[in-house]
Amino acid sequence: MNSQEKEITYTTRNSYSTLNTLTEQTKTVWLVCHGMGYLSRYFLRYFKNLDAEENYIIAPQAPSKFYIQPKMHVGANWLTRDQTDTGMDNILNYMDAVLEAEKIPDSINFIVFGYSQGVSVTMRYLAKRQLKCNQLVLHSGGIPIELKADDFKYLSKATKVKLIYGTEDEYLDSERIEKESDRALDLFGKRVEFLPFKGKHVVNVNYINSLI
Repeated sequence: MNSQEKEITYTTRNSYSTLNTLTEQTKTVWLVCHGMGYLSRYFLRYFKNLDAEENYIIAPQAPSKFYIQPKMHVGANWLTRDQTDTGMDNILNYMDAVLEAEKIPDSINFIVFGYSQGVSVTMRYLAKRQLKCNQLVLHSGGIPIELKADDFKYLSKATKVKLIYGTEDEYLDSERIEKESDRALDLFGKRVEFLPFKGKHVVNVNYINSLI
């Protein structure tokens, strides 16, 4: 048996979702990456209470879709541990295309927000592309082990970093929360603000509404 795994390059297509309209009145642009099992268009509902005139939200779509039992809802996944580097390269190119299409003004207040699996995607993208932002929000997710403090030296000292997590998160026990908190401090130092809340692995809308 002569089994081989080969690789090709090809052009693909993917969607992304936006909420509100980017105008001269827009004060804040959000780049928000959903967690496993979400679709970008539904993830936007967590941002619907933000002032529509002042906030424009861009939600990239994870590329790998699957059915979620038992009701067969469609969800999506960003990466797995199989061929992670190749998958992330594809996501880098996809995110580049999204930002190129959106043409975010340089002077805008720019928030990068990752939830659950979206945390690792946003952090890797920032590190690889040195994407500048005014605020980085890491909500209920894990920080990739390969990232170092040097990867984020390019960020302005004024860039805020916030770590949000539920104290009853079924995926983050106290040991994991301590580990992720230490990792955040290693990467960003004293600029990190910790925002725990009493709750499980859910998006905290109250914190979203208070971030600006």
